[in-house]
Amino acid sequence: MSKNILLKKHLKLFIAFLTVLSSLCQNIIAQKIEPGYIKSIQLNPIGETDFSIIIPIGKTIQLSFDDLEGDQKEYYYKIELMNHDWSPSNLVANQYIVGFQSNPILKVENSFNTFQNYTHYSVQFPNQNTRITKSGNYLISVLDKYDDVVFTRRFTLYESAAVVGVSVSRGRDTKTMNEQQTVNFIVNHPNIQINNPNTEINVAILQNQNWNTAITQIQPQYYKPNQMIYRYVNRTNFWGGNEFLFFDTKIIRNTSINVQRVERKNVFHNYLYPYINREVKNYTFNPDINGQFVLRTLEGNNPNTEADYAVMHFSLQVENELINEDVYVYGGFNNFKLTQENKMSFDKSTNTYRAKILLKQGFYNYTYVTHSEENYISEAAIRGNFSKTENEYHVIIYYKPFGSLFDRVIGVGNIKFEGER
Repeated sequence: MSKNILLKKHLKLFIAFLTVLSSLCQNIIAQKIEPGYIKSIQLNPIGETDFSIIIPIGKTIQLSFDDLEGDQKEYYYKIELMNHDWSPSNLVANQYIVGFQSNPILKVENSFNTFQNYTHYSVQFPNQNTRITKSGNYLISVLDKYDDVVFTRRFTLYESAAVVGVSVSRGRDTKTMNEQQTVNFIVNHPNIQINNPNTEINVAILQNQNWNTAITQIQPQYYKPNQMIYRYVNRTNFWGGNEFLFFDTKIIRNTSINVQRVERKNVFHNYLYPYINREVKNYTFNPDINGQFVLRTLEGNNPNTEADYAVMHFSLQVENELINEDVYVYGGFNNFKLTQENKMSFDKSTNTYRAKILLKQGFYNYTYVTHSEENYISEAAIRGNFSKTENEYHVIIYYKPFGSLFDRVIGVGNIKFEGER
């Protein structure tokens, strides 16, 4: 084989490799997990008591986070419009933003009177430099001074052009009716002409705002004038899970709710009561905040800068080590992601899984999940699934008519299912 033929062959392989790498990089950027020195990331609407990042367009939201390296760095934010499936939109920034797509984060505060030094960063939207004009899915990235992505978060802005009525009931499949919850909904759109719902409409159903378990790619079962009806038996079923476990470290120097003991080292170490994994799973009712967390302290006035950090010790007692499955501590505090920090290690001498995670003072929900070799995340092995579990559901309606370049969010339905007790 001649050198030219070999060169052409290698060039084609190299181009194919770059294409695959580019595709992977785009996916990594969209799912960028923060480094270990970035903590306490919150993206919340201002003035609301809930934690929803699915909000009406024009409402003010705030992004905040801590940098544990403690020096004042230059961080920037960048906002990008995404499609319903979180792929990049075809619109350019000036078509959906008035002002600038990227700006420096100017509000910077140092921690005060804490064992763990950190710098607190925050920014609100809309602001004088950035105003979003279109509904849709958005990805906000925080960049460092080298324009490298440090972490990302998702949020959704919606219009009120359609009314979405949502109902949740105990699962309708007789085999899993005690473990699942069925979501049904109706979309009324009197002011929007939808010619072909199968191509113009996309739907996402979220349980507790967790995109990992979102149900998508469903079509309406029935059409009526200005109305679409989604009434499935199995297609829109979610596993009920169990109520989230919780702890409260608003007082970090002494034991508090679900904290068994406290040690003072370079920072405080708080040891939670062990959770015992029994063969027979039981439903445990307690009010929760569906996996989210609230930063607060009774040992200072401003939780942004006066709340301290503690190493939280989690322990899970089992009868035997789980085969071909890893165990993780799971919740909104790590954006429902599986990372090395929240992965548990197994202690054979005590049949106990353990993890330690540095967390800021506050009230936290969490649970334990397993991750199989098939990349399946499940709460059932540890906590069980129950149809009576209280969960919150959001139904997002995307509209992209023929010829349009982006997915509008024309309506959102929301319901808190209290369970059938």
